[in-house]
Amino acid sequence: MRNAVHNTSESRSHDCESILRDVPEGAPVGLIAGWGRFPICVAEKLKALGHPVHCVAITGHAGEELNDICESVLWSGVGRFGGHLRYFKRNDVAHVTMAGKLFKSDLLYSGSVWIRHTPDWTCIKTFWPCLFGARRDARDDRLLGAVIDTYENHAMKICSATDLAPELLAKTGQLTRRKPSSAIQSDISSGWQIAKTMGGLDIGQAITIKDGTIIAVEAIEGTDACIARTGELCRRGGWTLVKVSKPDQDMRFDVPTIGPQTIQRVHEAGGAAIAIEAGKTILLDSEETIQLADRLGIALVAVASADTMEDQLSSSRKAA
Repeated sequence: MRNAVHNTSESRSHDCESILRDVPEGAPVGLIAGWGRFPICVAEKLKALGHPVHCVAITGHAGEELNDICESVLWSGVGRFGGHLRYFKRNDVAHVTMAGKLFKSDLLYSGSVWIRHTPDWTCIKTFWPCLFGARRDARDDRLLGAVIDTYENHAMKICSATDLAPELLAKTGQLTRRKPSSAIQSDISSGWQIAKTMGGLDIGQAITIKDGTIIAVEAIEGTDACIARTGELCRRGGWTLVKVSKPDQDMRFDVPTIGPQTIQRVHEAGGAAIAIEAGKTILLDSEETIQLADRLGIALVAVASADTMEDQLSSSRKAA
């Protein structure tokens, strides 16, 4: 989830066709579903393409709507890897995709995690070097990389959900009627590289900024908590949320995502604008999200690079 940004629908459609060529027509696809709308959108798209969806729905995270969309659903704790693998094998699944957020602070540092997400032996073997080994490393890329290795060792390929539903990725341009002011554009440019640096360090993918000053940085608590903290720290409002992909982003997992809830929370916390990375950010319920941003006066822009932001916005306005 890499530096080259795919900005056109044509290039993303080509990627999607390439992935789907690996999946025989009508073949089952496995879905590991976390929190949010994204898993539901992916399940609906796969079903529309004629693929039976067999879903491992993570308890306490995934939405009940999946029961009505998927061919079958296994509700399970996140640590039951052995059970997940056996479930997919029973359903002849050779291709698996992940979608939706997992709350890392809850999964790793909550005292009740061992009860609610009881890890099995396969999970312990997968995560032991990351969490308990001499060179322990619980960063997202290391943990999710270990998961991918485990699935591939069981002859299952992990596919990018955004290749299966490329239309969910934000297109370049000014998405709302409200244009970011020159001051906000300056904040986006300043905040962009900082957000990229934070992502490269596997800290988080979002920052908030006003007048060139970083107010908050997303960490393990997630974007919503970062937004809420910004509202407490900057009561004058008028700040900007900048949310980007990691450098060398692996699009199979942890893709930055926004939707109507993000817009509502930024508004409630006094934010004025949101900048996301075109081609690398999932825009859920795009029509509803943009309409809500327009109604609440939030400027929403998707740019491929902050260095050429003004040119991109000018081009999108001319094209419109």
